[in-house]
Amino acid sequence: MSERTEAERVREEVRKYYAKQGRLEPEAQSCCEPSPSAQSCCQSYPVELLEAVPPEVAGISLGCGNPISAAALQAGESVLDLGSGGGLDCILAARLVGPAGRVIGVDMTEEMLARARANVERAGLNNVEFRQGLIEALPVESGRVEAVISNCVINLSPDKPAVLREIARVLCPGGRLAVADIATQGPMQEDLRTMKDSWAACIAGALTVDEYTAGLKAAGFVDIVVTPASGGTLDQVGSGLPFSALITARKP
Repeated sequence: MSERTEAERVREEVRKYYAKQGRLEPEAQSCCEPSPSAQSCCQSYPVELLEAVPPEVAGISLGCGNPISAAALQAGESVLDLGSGGGLDCILAARLVGPAGRVIGVDMTEEMLARARANVERAGLNNVEFRQGLIEALPVESGRVEAVISNCVINLSPDKPAVLREIARVLCPGGRLAVADIATQGPMQEDLRTMKDSWAACIAGALTVDEYTAGLKAAGFVDIVVTPASGGTLDQVGSGLPFSALITARKP
């Protein structure tokens, strides 16, 4: 099977999974399929971050961490969310950057885009827009945004170097990246990598911490920091097991 065909297969598997999630009620959604590793994938937002968000919108996260706080967004900034899903991170970002700021969400799944647009309308925001597209070929102008965020999405891509290059392209000089994603310390245990539906369950596509760091350096990023989303240090993460990571970096 060619690399192109394999990439298409992975995208279709992920698309079907998240199209289904987009049709579910918020309380029925999860960022991971039920699995022995689910607890290490799924993280929740601090209560204070969600206080101003309608309950039916606050329950739509399919993420694995809190990139919003890590991004340290400022009023007036432009922000891009990769794999924006139901729109929760875009809504949180929009409130932080304010009316003078702008948030763009990119997702490949029509069902998720429809839900996200409805949620933004419900939240009464007019500084958010959504675009359909692939994170490997972002429908965003070069040098357009000050910050890129993402939540448990890059690990699903079959071409992560392309994603990291695209992030570097759309960021303005000095712009920053803050993503929550699944990573591993050392190669992932094979029984986890081959789990059923593991691509869409945020498992099989996870990079090691070293691979993530090397990929960001190759894309031109500096000041790269990888930490467990739950706190603590990388030394406390079990070898070969997936964990929720917060990854920050800066474009020179």
